[in-house]
Amino acid sequence: MTSLYQIRDGQLRPATRRALSKEEIIEGWVAANPGLVGIDAMIIGRQVPTDHGKFIDLLAMDATGGLVIIELKKDRTPRGIVAQVLDYASWVRTLTTPEIYDRAEKYLGTRLATAFLDRFGEAIPERLNASHSMLIVASELDHASRRIVEYLSEEHGVAINTVFFNVFEVDGQEWLTTDFLLDQEAVEERSERKVRAPWSGYYFVNAGLGEHRSWADMKRYGFISAGGGEFYSKRLYQLGVGDEVFVYDKGNGYIGYGVVTTEARPAAEFMTADGLLFDQPLSEPRMKRLGEPQENAEHAVGIEWRKTVDPSQAKRFKGAFANQNIVCKLRDEATVDFLTEQFEVTRPTMT
Repeated sequence: MTSLYQIRDGQLRPATRRALSKEEIIEGWVAANPGLVGIDAMIIGRQVPTDHGKFIDLLAMDATGGLVIIELKKDRTPRGIVAQVLDYASWVRTLTTPEIYDRAEKYLGTRLATAFLDRFGEAIPERLNASHSMLIVASELDHASRRIVEYLSEEHGVAINTVFFNVFEVDGQEWLTTDFLLDQEAVEERSERKVRAPWSGYYFVNAGLGEHRSWADMKRYGFISAGGGEFYSKRLYQLGVGDEVFVYDKGNGYIGYGVVTTEARPAAEFMTADGLLFDQPLSEPRMKRLGEPQENAEHAVGIEWRKTVDPSQAKRFKGAFANQNIVCKLRDEATVDFLTEQFEVTRPTMT
């Protein structure tokens, strides 16, 4: 059970947990920002009618073209919402690529390919709906429903999870907290095993280059970084010393290959050969601003670079793997073959 306290004059004041007056409010929040439920996706439908006379609260699409069913509990019984979202999934899996285009463009009011490119910086995959997942949004679930969700995910690799939204109030001020029933990364990993190729042993990492991050700094001081919230930075903590990574520049292609030398830590604490990273002359000094506030702080992983190229010379081919996540396992064999050749990586001999 989540608890929240206000600190005033050195004293703790417990906030009172209460339900939202209208759960439809959450639907609007999530429709505007799917990151609230821990996904990097774009909403392509709201109150989506199914062929069974029901309506899906929100339908989203991630950067792989996979669909995400987001369903609020609202006035349904806890066990009823689990059955309902599974029923929706049985219908969503039948949607063809042309049907998705038609439905999405009616909701978006623009071409889906254009909206997808604007959102993810990548061309939309040729085939959509190769996979789908389910998220239940609720203030609470009964024990039986929790066991059903855990069973489906942990025993059968079904991509299903629950996000809990709780409202707390003290002295007329309100706070919203979110939490997952299951670790979302573990849910994704289990579901991937059912439909994806075996892991190659290499990791894909998004460089996140932009107004606060410089490839020159990353190469000079031996690191990769991410920040802007725990949803992004926590992915770096998947990497361990000795892991091999291929680094991707969104919209360009692959720009580097290296080996992890230190585990993730706040960038303000990251040590280079000459001292703390933020004490060094950075090509992009605005990166130092990413140290505050703490919840949005930049985090960094040490990298020994084996081969790098300028973003203008990025390595790519049509159909090369790309992903919206900061870190994920590389499984696409064609991409791995291409990258190991381009970056002159000797792959282990299989015995």
